[in-house]
Amino acid sequence: MMIDEDIFPPFNGFPKETVAFFKKLKRNNTREWFAAHKDEFEEDVKFPMQCFIASLTPLFGEFAPEIDIDPKRSLFRIYRDTRFSKDKTPYKTHAAAHFVLRGMPKGLVGSGYYFHVEPGEVFLGAGIYIPDGGQIKKIRAAITARPEEFLSIVKEKKFAKRFGALDGTRLQRVPIGYAPDHPMADYLKLKQFFVGVTLDDDAILKPTFVRDAAKIYSEAATFVRFFNEAIV
Repeated sequence: MMIDEDIFPPFNGFPKETVAFFKKLKRNNTREWFAAHKDEFEEDVKFPMQCFIASLTPLFGEFAPEIDIDPKRSLFRIYRDTRFSKDKTPYKTHAAAHFVLRGMPKGLVGSGYYFHVEPGEVFLGAGIYIPDGGQIKKIRAAITARPEEFLSIVKEKKFAKRFGALDGTRLQRVPIGYAPDHPMADYLKLKQFFVGVTLDDDAILKPTFVRDAAKIYSEAATFVRFFNEAIV
């Protein structure tokens, strides 16, 4: 996908105002305050996020061309869904984007890449965060059918050094249908299959951040692809 640089110029680091905006929003999370500061949000948060995503596009083409990287589609909205939450504050106090297979909706569908920035935390993640029951069964089947391939991914030196162990919640026991002493038992207990890296706020200010992020994502490419091959 070609990105129009007249619309989204090359990313040169997030401005300090990105994190500063969310600090103010945390203290003033009302529709009235946001309406009065919407121009700041557009200039200091949304536009830099879109430029960051646009600049990731050619870099992802080098290691994960099957992933959709789009400055508009990949970006999550700032508005919270408060229908089923006790917390009725209307706005998220972070910015986030999700990069998934082409043709898939962003959110919790399939295996992909995630970016999140808020005061005190910059997070880059990869994998599948909340697989449904059918997806979990397919993932477990793939892990048991291709154990050597899976272990070669999660135990690869660069991957293990960068991400450590797989994150997420897990079952107390091996799921029904698998022997308690199954050689892949530790992985079969997982209910989530993702890894991530947390960075300081200052990391996003660097002009090199887009390439730094792409390098981190590239080291998780075979991990992400394994799950998509299993469930799609």
